[in-house]
Amino acid sequence: MDKMKRFFLPVVILAISGALAFVSCTGDDPDEPSVASCVGCHTNYEHLQAVYTPDTTAPAGGCGGEAPHIEPYDRVYMGGEGFEAYKASSHYEVGCVGCHNGVDNTDDKVEAHSGEFIRHPSMYYEEKCGSCHADIANDFTTSLHHGTGQKRKVTIRNGLAGAHEFDQLPAHQIEGYNANCATCHGTCGNCHVVRPPAGGGGLSSGHNFNKTPDMLNVCVTCHTSRGGHAFLGVAAGTQPDVHLSSNSFKCLSCHSGHEMHGNGEPVDQRYAYTELPSCQDCHTGIQTANIYHSFHYNTFNCQVCHSQDYNNCGSCHIHGAGARIPSYLGFKIAKNPIPDIKTEFNLTLVRRSLAAPDSWQEFGVAESSNFDAFPTYNFTTPHNILRWTTRTQTAPGATCYSNCHIRNEAGTLVNQELYLFQTDLLEWELDATAPITVDGQLPTSWFDPQ
Repeated sequence: MDKMKRFFLPVVILAISGALAFVSCTGDDPDEPSVASCVGCHTNYEHLQAVYTPDTTAPAGGCGGEAPHIEPYDRVYMGGEGFEAYKASSHYEVGCVGCHNGVDNTDDKVEAHSGEFIRHPSMYYEEKCGSCHADIANDFTTSLHHGTGQKRKVTIRNGLAGAHEFDQLPAHQIEGYNANCATCHGTCGNCHVVRPPAGGGGLSSGHNFNKTPDMLNVCVTCHTSRGGHAFLGVAAGTQPDVHLSSNSFKCLSCHSGHEMHGNGEPVDQRYAYTELPSCQDCHTGIQTANIYHSFHYNTFNCQVCHSQDYNNCGSCHIHGAGARIPSYLGFKIAKNPIPDIKTEFNLTLVRRSLAAPDSWQEFGVAESSNFDAFPTYNFTTPHNILRWTTRTQTAPGATCYSNCHIRNEAGTLVNQELYLFQTDLLEWELDATAPITVDGQLPTSWFDPQ
């Protein structure tokens, strides 16, 4: 018995000492984790304020303007209901270093963020997310949110073959793309864990993984200048999209998660993607719903009649002067710029795009070598649909085409402003965009004096 006492007593004392040491590291509250740990540090707001590193550069805001400033310690603070939900989730069980690498159980900030630390693990989504979400990660490689279509235009305009050659662009240009364009064209975390960089970045809900992204704080944050701006009816003189005002639709009412994640099939651009929603998904039988649909169903896209004016801008000088054609409301009908994809339409709505020959001047490319490969106006489907618009609602006694066909009234071409003519283009846009203008494409009778 004495031998057993001599053996067990030191072990018990050692165990008690270890337990006391653990409690002493956590502070006065035994339920509060120590700041010498990932969770302890990032749930202790005062400690984060004491050890944070100030920003040295402001994040690029993207097309929607400057990003809002969020303090560094607020961006990484884990607290509130979001954190409680995160603690109860399977993602929490993975552990901080399981996704971020780094070193746990240290109060040395430098050491904690060493060991191949990854600030945004979903940048390496194939490894970090794909270990559990293999199907989504595999498909996301060709997702439009991953920037495939945009990368394709950048590479082709700079003399390469397509998106698959993006990595062959000059390193400084790739750096510029990542610092600017990729503020919205991001990865899994930008939708499900953090705010997009264009929204200021940082944890959006205490590190909780939000299966359904918040429409305003995620979707509209990136799609603010176009999709969100139009859908919410922000611009003076416009109204919210009827799908919002009448049906309280959100983005995911039409755009499914499967669409966002991709289906693994590479596409040249977004309108070639087979998972896109269409008006006909809900509005069945519209081809013969009325005389206007019957006549024009295969002539142009629905938005030609049912969209309001929408945002345009252009001539972006990336990381320099920005958009030198500032945002403006406009409405232009042109020849279909993608007839190989949207084969059913002769005329479509188009939107002025950002690209210019010297867009990448700040990143070592004085002028794109193959800029004229694409028009400066893109096929567009504005999210600002109304049943009654300035084209569908005519005055009593007027003809059905009074607000859309061009007519010559004593030398004045009424409705001419609705169409894209070569005279609407700047000199540097002509070679690229003249092929989709309507010059010589409209009935000559439209221009005859009435």
